[in-house]
Amino acid sequence: MHPANDAGLLSPYRVLDLTDEHGILCSKILADLGADVIQIEPPCGSSARRLGPFYEDEAHPDRSLFWWSYAANKRSITLNLASRDGRALLQRLLPSAHFLIESFPPGHTERLGLGYDALAALNPALIVVSITPFGQDGPYAHYRASDLNGMAMAGFMYVTGDPDRPPARVGVPHFYLHGAAAGATGAMIAHAQRGHTGRGQYVDVSCQEAVARTLASAPQLFAIENTVIRRQGSYRQTGDTTFMRITWPCKDGFVNFQLSGGAGAGRSVNNLIQWMEEEGLGDPVLTGLDWTTLGYGMVTKELLDRVVPPVERFLMSHTKAELFEGAVKRRILLFPVATTRDIMQNTQLQARGYFRQIFHPDLSTTITYPGPFVRASATPLELRRLAPKIGEHNAEIYLGDLGLTREELVRLREAGAI
Repeated sequence: MHPANDAGLLSPYRVLDLTDEHGILCSKILADLGADVIQIEPPCGSSARRLGPFYEDEAHPDRSLFWWSYAANKRSITLNLASRDGRALLQRLLPSAHFLIESFPPGHTERLGLGYDALAALNPALIVVSITPFGQDGPYAHYRASDLNGMAMAGFMYVTGDPDRPPARVGVPHFYLHGAAAGATGAMIAHAQRGHTGRGQYVDVSCQEAVARTLASAPQLFAIENTVIRRQGSYRQTGDTTFMRITWPCKDGFVNFQLSGGAGAGRSVNNLIQWMEEEGLGDPVLTGLDWTTLGYGMVTKELLDRVVPPVERFLMSHTKAELFEGAVKRRILLFPVATTRDIMQNTQLQARGYFRQIFHPDLSTTITYPGPFVRASATPLELRRLAPKIGEHNAEIYLGDLGLTREELVRLREAGAI
């Protein structure tokens, strides 16, 4: 790890993070960019610490891999917002802060006297980001949402899965991650505006809206053609009666190959057909078509029913590696569907040194961590500190930054304020 005071893209700026697991990615992005992120936890610790999986299956607040992932590069203090003394401490931290991120239900911070207007009165340059399932207003504003609820109500599940089975949810929860990432983006947009005006603003994030933006052309097709895009399994619906095939089985897993017409995709299909013929697996219907003359995404179901079986037979005769190598040589739009093992062994990621071996002193062992999400030549993104223990930086911040005495710190702890 690099020293904690290494300069980063956001190193002059401080973030107060009041979120739980539903918004924790937002400040992680800012922390990786170099911001001084203070994760403000309740005295019992963040609920994010209680999410598995756990290191060696030991359910412990300092062994959560979720916490390790999303709290790295942050500092931790404990603070009880239900306590008057706790709220007073937060207010004393505000003048030094540039961002505050929270994921409470709408109206909660206002009831505590910590709504945006109150915070802006104490620090007019503060950017406040609120991350909630459905935003701060509207008929759903006060609804709670699990990942299942959220992904369903955002429309994502309707287009995910097989057509003859119920809608499917992505296995790893994504709903709040999309909202948190949108929160980081909104924070940076507001930060750019603050550079011109010197004033902060309020960023209201709806996770539903963030996920709805991932539906690509589905909303537009309904608005333009009144077409409802439905889940098609390995296929993709491109219009009311047109489709393309995307995911295919092969000898040792799956590959993505776009069976579609059009200038670019059509050339790719033509090249695959030629490869099939070279290996004696050609098909007269496939060979008789110039796929560049077909409109992109304009293949009918009837044509797909005829040409899919021979393509499937060819792909099933090769491994992912063989197909990818051949696709690169022949300029075919095909790539392997990577498993976790594939990602860990990926030669491109290895060549760039993406995965890092980080020593954990408490465990006396090294743990494999993913690297930064971008590279910056002048201000490299680095893992500067491991995920903190509960209240690990209480003394550092309360005594050092706020100037409290140890006696005051003891009193606040005994009163349940920290």
